[in-house]
Amino acid sequence: MSLEVVILAAGQGTRMKSGLPKVLHAVAGRPMLQHVVDSAQALSPLACHVVVGHGGDKVREQLEQPGVQWVEQTEQLGTGHAVLQALPDLADDSIVLVLYGDVPLITSATLQTMVAAASKGPALLTAMMADSGGYGRVVRDDTGAFVAVVEDKDASPEQKLIKEINSGVLAAPAAQLREWLPAVGNNNSQGEYYLPDILSLAVSQGITVATCQATSELEILGVNDRVQLNQVEREYQQRQAQALMLSGVTLADAGRIDVRGTLSCGSDVFIDANAVFIGDVSLGSNVQIGANCVLINTSVDDGSEILPFSHLEQASVGKHCAVGPYARLRPAAVLAEGAKIGNFVEVKKSTIGKGSKVNHLTYIGDCEMGVGVNVGAGTITCNYDGANKYVTTIGDGAFVGSNSTLVAPLTIAENGFVGAGSAITREVGSDQLAVSRAKQRNIDGWKRPSKD
Repeated sequence: MSLEVVILAAGQGTRMKSGLPKVLHAVAGRPMLQHVVDSAQALSPLACHVVVGHGGDKVREQLEQPGVQWVEQTEQLGTGHAVLQALPDLADDSIVLVLYGDVPLITSATLQTMVAAASKGPALLTAMMADSGGYGRVVRDDTGAFVAVVEDKDASPEQKLIKEINSGVLAAPAAQLREWLPAVGNNNSQGEYYLPDILSLAVSQGITVATCQATSELEILGVNDRVQLNQVEREYQQRQAQALMLSGVTLADAGRIDVRGTLSCGSDVFIDANAVFIGDVSLGSNVQIGANCVLINTSVDDGSEILPFSHLEQASVGKHCAVGPYARLRPAAVLAEGAKIGNFVEVKKSTIGKGSKVNHLTYIGDCEMGVGVNVGAGTITCNYDGANKYVTTIGDGAFVGSNSTLVAPLTIAENGFVGAGSAITREVGSDQLAVSRAKQRNIDGWKRPSKD
C-alpha cells in the first residue's frame, strides 16, 4: 500500500498573540510546519496534503515545494472535520498518516513505526505524561487493549488520573477513514468533530487499534504559546548538540550553541560558547570557532580559526586561515590558504590571496588581492561612486601602508608599495612607491584654541 500524509495546519494560534500563522513560527530558523513536512517526506509518501485555514496564503508562500498539496478548511470544526476536507484527494488503497503542523519534534523513525502498525487497521501514537492535564486520555480495558480516547474536558475524575495520553498522531487505511469520518459526531463540550472518535468506531466493529509510544513527551509536544515554542527550540538545539558531540565535535557548552540549518564538521572541531550557525555551514578538520561567532551559509577549511565575535555570511575560508576577532566577511568573500583577516576588518565580494594579511580596521570591497599582500590599518577600497561598483586589483607581494584610500577602478602591480596616508587614484606599477598626501608643515608658536 502507498502512503499519503495529511498535515493539519489550519489553526489560528491565538495564544501566540501574533499576526503570523502559528505553524510559520520558527524552530531552529525554519517554520514549524517545515519540520513536520521534512519528517513526513523522509518516508517517501505519495503526497503530503496540508490542510490550511487561517493565514493559508502566507503558509502556501513559505512552504511551496514539490510533493505538497494544499487543502482548504474554511471553518475550523475540529480535527475530524479537517481530515474530512482532505479525504476526496486520498486514494482508497493508501495508508493515511495524520500529523500536526505545530508538532515539530516528531521523528521519521517514530512515524515509520506508526505506518507499519497501520497496515490493517488504525494506529495511534500515545505518550506517558507525568502531568496529563489538558490531554485526551487513552482508556484501556482490563487486558490492556485500547478502548477509546476521552478528551480532557469530557473525562471523568477517574479518567483524569490516567497518564497515557493521545498525541493526536494517527495512521489508518484510507478506506476505513472514508467509512468512519462521516459517522463522527460532535456531541462533546467543544461541539467539534474529533478525529480520535474514529477509533471508538473501529473498536465497535471488532477492529483492533494498535498503539505506539513516543520516545519522549517533547516529541509530541504541540506548540500553543511562545513558552512552548522556546521549550521546543531548546530541545531541538540539545538534539543537535548531542549529535555533534557524538560525531567528534567538542562543544565548550552544549547548552549554548544554535544550529539553524545544517552544520557538517570534520574531525577535531572545537566550537566555543554562543556560536550560531545558519543555513548550510561546513567546517573542515581541526577548525576552531570562537565564542559569539555567527556563520551563515559559509565554509571553513581545515586548520582555520574564527576568533570571537566574528560574523561570516556566504563566505569561503581556505585552509589555515585566521579571521577576527570582531571581523566581518560579507557575501562572496573568499580567503585563500593562510590568509589573515584581523580585528574590525570587513571584506565584501573580494578574494584575499594566499598568505595575504588584512589585520586591522580596514574595508576591502570588490577587490582581487594576490599572494603575500600586506594591507595596513585603516585602509579602504573606494569601490562605489554612488552609481556603480568598481574593482581594485592588488598584485602579489604588494604593500599598502596604513590609512590609505584606494579609489577604484585601480591596479597596484606586484610588489607595488603605497605610502601610509595616501589617496591612490592612478595605477601603481611593479616595484613602484606611490605617495599621495599633503606636505607637512610645522607652525611655531601655535596656541591651542581656548573656551571663551
